[in-house]
Amino acid sequence: MGGTMTAESAEHRVPQWPVPPQDGYTVDDLFTLPDLPPHTELIDGSLVFVSPQRRFHANVIDLLVNGLRGGLPVEFRVSREMTVILDNRNGPEPDVSVIRADAITGPGQTRYEAGDVLLAVEVVSPDSESRDRTTKPQKYAAAGIPNFWRVEENGTSGHPVVHVYELDPLTKAYIHTGMHRDRVKVGAPYVIDIDLTAIDAL
Repeated sequence: MGGTMTAESAEHRVPQWPVPPQDGYTVDDLFTLPDLPPHTELIDGSLVFVSPQRRFHANVIDLLVNGLRGGLPVEFRVSREMTVILDNRNGPEPDVSVIRADAITGPGQTRYEAGDVLLAVEVVSPDSESRDRTTKPQKYAAAGIPNFWRVEENGTSGHPVVHVYELDPLTKAYIHTGMHRDRVKVGAPYVIDIDLTAIDAL
């Protein structure tokens, strides 16, 4: 039996977006505001909502998580899509992180502190190019995260291209130390060797 749409019922279908406080949100708000979409980030006190994930993005995360866990020292762990607290107004969510094992508090954990992160990885998406290429690496460097990878899609092969950066402790800025197309082979934060062409099998 059909029903009549009333003004009241139509009104309930309109999304109710949170009104930001005058000075912006804090990391406490990020974890206490109700009904935030999954993977919401906090950048400079503003909530950032992400678009649906593309297959390339998801496959690269799987590839890197598996690759980073190969040969992983016992004192480290690899985590995907977990918030990292940089300061009171910044809680981004790297696609992949390498963290200290003693930073793990249990299965209910929702965040890591920047001081426990050894590597932050961002896989660039069309809706996040500026954040992934500029905003986030600047903030990760300022927070003292020693290693950063930016992953782009090779338009010809469809394979990931990994740009590797290491922190200059004097300038608190990242130095580009290499671009890896078929294989990423580095010695920091530990010896890592990942076949990037293996994404074809995913």
